[in-house]
Amino acid sequence: MKITCIMCPMGCEMEVNQKDEKFTVTGNSCIRGERYARSELTAPSRMVTALLNTKQGVVAVKTTNLVPKDKVFAVLDEISKLQLDKATLNQTVIKNVIGLDNTNVVVTRETISD
Repeated sequence: MKITCIMCPMGCEMEVNQKDEKFTVTGNSCIRGERYARSELTAPSRMVTALLNTKQGVVAVKTTNLVPKDKVFAVLDEISKLQLDKATLNQTVIKNVIGLDNTNVVVTRETISD
């Protein structure tokens, strides 16, 4: 299987083969690529980022940990339900989002201008 690494700007094109429970990864420039390929095939996950409307303007938010790929849209749905008057940098706006322990949604940038 071919996979493109997203762990750094290099974007290595890797070839991943599985035999029984063992994976071989080729084409990666560093160990991060190998780790990414294995993770992507066994338990894919993503950091979730979004923009949130508040009464003071639009703010950027993200999850504090990786989220299982199949739960990304559920997290985005929870973020879209938020109605805040204002938000401050590093403020936790959702704790343990969708029941994911130690995965909070925090403000990463206050008021984004046009």
